[in-house]
Amino acid sequence: MFEIQENAVFIADSHYPHHGDAFLSLLKRIDSGEIRTPQLFLMGDNFDLLFGYNDYIQTFSKEAITLLQRLSKKLEIHYFEGNHDFCLEELFPDIQVYSREQQPVMFRADKTKVAISHGDKYATGFGYDLYCKLLRNKTTLTLLKPFEKAIIDHRMKKLSQKHICFTFHGFEKRVEEILENYRDADMVIEGHFHQCKTLGKYISLPSLACQGMVGVMEEGAMHFKTL
Repeated sequence: MFEIQENAVFIADSHYPHHGDAFLSLLKRIDSGEIRTPQLFLMGDNFDLLFGYNDYIQTFSKEAITLLQRLSKKLEIHYFEGNHDFCLEELFPDIQVYSREQQPVMFRADKTKVAISHGDKYATGFGYDLYCKLLRNKTTLTLLKPFEKAIIDHRMKKLSQKHICFTFHGFEKRVEEILENYRDADMVIEGHFHQCKTLGKYISLPSLACQGMVGVMEEGAMHFKTL
């Protein structure tokens, strides 16, 4: 079981490049040594759209991809795939990548058992689960290749216009449903919802795109910070 190290940084829901350059800026500052951290947790949807087995989609985020590939050779990075970024294992061979099926992943912070996931695994419904299984699949992505440019261009245009920052009314109820699946964990860390809240043992990380903040683990507790 991996240990979460002191001053580990958690970046969630950056939605790069459509919703600002904060993600690229953070990666540059980590690469230069201005921001020091022993571990980087990328909590999913850090790219507004990125998936493996496709060269064209990489052209929209090439600088950030290259930076991550370089950082992964000198820094321990854990990437929890989201609903906007998936099938990334081939693209980032030196990063520990976790697919939706592999999440949540158990870590330790001192004696605390910590479950970590992007956040779209539980309390989602059959339709969404089936959609994820079909889309996040090498065969599906390969079959779509002949139409890739038209499909990707259309999707990127729609995503660039999407409103992603909102208050989730009834979020506490959703968290109760999610926590039914985390009875063995002392702490649960998820992104996905863009809510920047701590509800008991459940930590909903800030969205870098919406709140402009990240999570930093200090003395076994999660702190939301602007770096």
